[in-house]
Amino acid sequence: MNDNDTNPENETPDALQTGEAVNDAAGDPAPGGEGRVAELEAQVAELRDQVLRAMAETENMRKRSERHVQDAHKFAVTQFARDILQVADNLERALDAVPEERRGEHELLGVLAEGVQAVQAAFMQVMGANHIERIDPEGEPFDPNLHEAMFEVPGTDLPNGTVAQVIQPGYKLHDRLLRPARVGVAKSTDTGEAKVDTTA
Repeated sequence: MNDNDTNPENETPDALQTGEAVNDAAGDPAPGGEGRVAELEAQVAELRDQVLRAMAETENMRKRSERHVQDAHKFAVTQFARDILQVADNLERALDAVPEERRGEHELLGVLAEGVQAVQAAFMQVMGANHIERIDPEGEPFDPNLHEAMFEVPGTDLPNGTVAQVIQPGYKLHDRLLRPARVGVAKSTDTGEAKVDTTA
């Protein structure tokens, strides 16, 4: 056997270079590895953001659905309530047809008026139990959200813009307006201030 065959010192330069290449491949990460990790982390962050957005949207949809169900329960009788207001108006007209000062003239008129009053009271109690509230704003400031101005009423002692007369009461169901109150609104006719303003 030749000494050159077993002595590492006698290895050729090509063999040494091959060994160095193997060592380098085992010790160093693959080219572009750090960039790939950063890319995957960005994808994970994007997916996490999408999941959070989807969860938030789902929660919003759930809350909207709950509100819609609640409103459906609260306002399911809206049209029926509007229709039944005619009954309330007719009961009030029946009482107005018999002036209170004349009800004592005939016993039958008095009995009839008392019967209509009892029906009206029971009717209003049922409406209240179903969250239908009467709007009778005489003496209150005019509110365009609840009242409909039909005319102006001059020469009253009420402040300008106050409801001086109620022609037809309004009604609301919970917080939803069924019908505005039709009213006459006080208009100030104070000419003293106008004269002072004119001379000034």
